[in-house]
Amino acid sequence: METIEIHTEYIRLDAFLKLTGLVDTGGQAKEAVLQGQVQVNGAPCTMRGKKLRPGDQVSAAGRTFQVAGIPPCL
Repeated sequence: METIEIHTEYIRLDAFLKLTGLVDTGGQAKEAVLQGQVQVNGAPCTMRGKKLRPGDQVSAAGRTFQVAGIPPCL
């Protein structure tokens, strides 16, 4: 499992797919999600705008990613 750190409260699924390099464009992300090729927390997800938060897992194309957050500075 690969870990991807985000610096915000959440990231949209389509943006996350681009960040991981699984797709190159938003159009490719949309197609992958709508075709049911992406799983979020073990279940197929067809909502490309789904908000992913630290702790969520995304699987696609034989790879699995864990969303990790950066703790805020005190």
